Amino acid sequence: MKNLVVTEEIWKEGNMYTAYCPELDVVSCGRDIEEARKNLIEVIEIQLEETAKLGTLKAFLEEAGYDLSASQLILQLDKQVVSFNQLTVPLGGF
Repeated sequence: MKNLVVTEEIWKEGNMYTAYCPELDVVSCGRDIEEARKNLIEVIEIQLEETAKLGTLKAFLEEAGYDLSASQLILQLDKQVVSFNQLTVPLGGF
């Protein structure tokens, strides 16, 4: 069985937490960080299962940028998040 490495982004919106996986463009939420994370993993698993049932899993993963020709047991993108910050940018002309 192969494993898939994805990125998880979590942010707070009001009193809820949103979890997002940019590689697969899936999102979930929860009342706390752990629930948001658990729900995101569940959504990813469902997405992978459903695309496998439809016969489109390979195309889905390749479109996300994964190299499926590699014989590695862990699939991950060549890019890795090395920094994640909020920036303040001047809003000229507004």
